[in-house]
Amino acid sequence: MTDESGQTPPRPVLRSIEPQLFVANIQSSCDFYTNKLGFAVEFIYGDPPSYSQVVRDNARLNLRLIFEPVFVADVRQREHLLSASITVATANEIQQLFLSYQAAGVSFHQELRQEPWGATTFVVSDPDENLILFAGPAADTSSVQ
Repeated sequence: MTDESGQTPPRPVLRSIEPQLFVANIQSSCDFYTNKLGFAVEFIYGDPPSYSQVVRDNARLNLRLIFEPVFVADVRQREHLLSASITVATANEIQQLFLSYQAAGVSFHQELRQEPWGATTFVVSDPDENLILFAGPAADTSSVQ
């Protein structure tokens, strides 16, 4: 499609993504993301709270209260179904992030490791068993499990 000048308008650019995570308790989820993962609460909506957003740098996660199981049995853990993926820019940052989460007592679904495709990743499990992948560029393999 062209405009009246005959030029094709620029293609829309997607700037961000905000995954929606299903949680059993908004306040306890906000506490986990702020106290353990370093996010800040952007907003909490509802009385009682039923929706929230947590933010860290350019990463935003929407938390939605839900009372029923979303997945059957242990399929999420067994199939490693990710709820969100968050990236950092450097190998040093992914290692720093992992170590800070480890020191905070975060539960890991997958420890820090170098993937066959070259990325360095780890996966956090939140209190509702949402799996959040953190990824960065490949690191020196002598320092990665």
